[in-house]
Amino acid sequence: MTQHERLLIIDFGSQVTQLIARRLRELHVYCEIHPYQKVTEEFLKEFKPKAVIFSGGPASVFAEGAPSAPPLVFQLGVPILGICYGQQLMMHLLGGKVERGHGTAEFGRAFVTPSAETLPLLDGWFAEGREQVWMSHGDHVSEIAPGFRVYGTSPNAPFAITADPERQFYAVQFHPEVHHTPKGAQLYANFVKLAGFTGDWTMGAYREEAIRQIREKVGDSKVICGLSGGVDSSVAAVLIHQAIGDQLTCVFVDHGLMRQGEAQEVVSMFRDTYNIPLIHADESDLFLNALEGVSDPEVKRKTIGRLFIDVFQKHAHEVGGATFLAQGTLYPDVIESVSFSGGPSVTIKSHHNVGGLPEKMGLKLVEPLRELFKDEVRALGRELGLPERFIGRHPFPGPGLAIRCPGEITRDKLAILRQADAVYIDQIRRHGLYDEIWQAFVALLPVRTVGVMGDGRTYDYACALRAVTSVDGMTADYYPFSHEFLGETATRIINEVQGINRVTYDITSKPPGTIEWE
Repeated sequence: MTQHERLLIIDFGSQVTQLIARRLRELHVYCEIHPYQKVTEEFLKEFKPKAVIFSGGPASVFAEGAPSAPPLVFQLGVPILGICYGQQLMMHLLGGKVERGHGTAEFGRAFVTPSAETLPLLDGWFAEGREQVWMSHGDHVSEIAPGFRVYGTSPNAPFAITADPERQFYAVQFHPEVHHTPKGAQLYANFVKLAGFTGDWTMGAYREEAIRQIREKVGDSKVICGLSGGVDSSVAAVLIHQAIGDQLTCVFVDHGLMRQGEAQEVVSMFRDTYNIPLIHADESDLFLNALEGVSDPEVKRKTIGRLFIDVFQKHAHEVGGATFLAQGTLYPDVIESVSFSGGPSVTIKSHHNVGGLPEKMGLKLVEPLRELFKDEVRALGRELGLPERFIGRHPFPGPGLAIRCPGEITRDKLAILRQADAVYIDQIRRHGLYDEIWQAFVALLPVRTVGVMGDGRTYDYACALRAVTSVDGMTADYYPFSHEFLGETATRIINEVQGINRVTYDITSKPPGTIEWE
């Protein structure tokens, strides 16, 4: 466990619990999310939280087997913040009353007005007389627990903000972690200030701590790392190399489905800039031959995944005597693998790890990023000195261009797609838009269209441009390019890329669409 000041988030099943952690990490406060079943009295004594947050959740405190918390949590003498279901549970356990909906449910935007009393938790709130918040509750508190007072109300939540300042127990019916509560970040900042956090969670401190832990775990053993060239695996590789040097060997499997110049860029950065031992496994013929005639997207993904494992295993044996496998697993992956209900773990997407290999090869895992969110990985990458062009790169799917080329894949189509994608990304960079966009790419469509170039007829492919904005990739909206940008980009692609005579722009959000086309 980390030695930083720690805040415990008890998860009662909210879909936005991760956002609480993100808000706190942005305040340089280290926190961990744990499902309520795990939070026993023994766990609390070992964890020693400096503060506790109860998340929201879909259950009712009246339901049989309703999620709860051990009584000891209220006896630790640390500040507690209850959110939505967390508020209701606090009232239920501390002597208040909760009632079922009966017309008092609130879902969506609401406005909270302050009571006459002030509360340090709400410093910076109510300058305009009321604050917008995001509600999502059916049940409601009908009577607050002894010692609590009311500090804010909404039309359907007379106890929207309650607190017992003497015990430093705070409870709100709304969700301050979501974007639709504009001053939610301020509320969390006030809470951690009240709890006495010094903000000791920095990437500089984490880097030194991680290097020490890697050295202790690995000793003089050898480590292999599956390097994709993405941010996560790149940061993990550089961090581990700083810890153990040439005991680490990276294996970069080039499946022939990378973007233009990408394989060479990855290899040169790691060999020349960082001098990390690297096996460049150019297996493009193997992958492309296996994908010949394949058009179903799921078959594409499974074929690539199966071959990747085979190829990685083959080249990993070249290292000889490796004991550990390094992966760029992130904290969201860890959270997703522990379900709120205590049921079977959720399957993590294939690009998050080298699925099945540790057991198959008898390897132990090294996952130095498993406590970090994506934005923290980027911050660590800057701390490690990775080039900004790598740290700020848009996400790239494990199957690569295979799923940006709907229908059958051919070498000719991949060449056209690479050129078009390079022009598009160049346009985005020229206009200074790259960092505003979560992900951008070209999809080469499996249709040909008639066109006119000069005095001649063309019959070439159509392509679709895709660019989205997002916070975490779970939802996304299309980027609002100007018509001038789109026109200029379409002209460049048609003029510079032989094989494309029509350009479209995909304005589908997620949901109902997905970011990638396949």
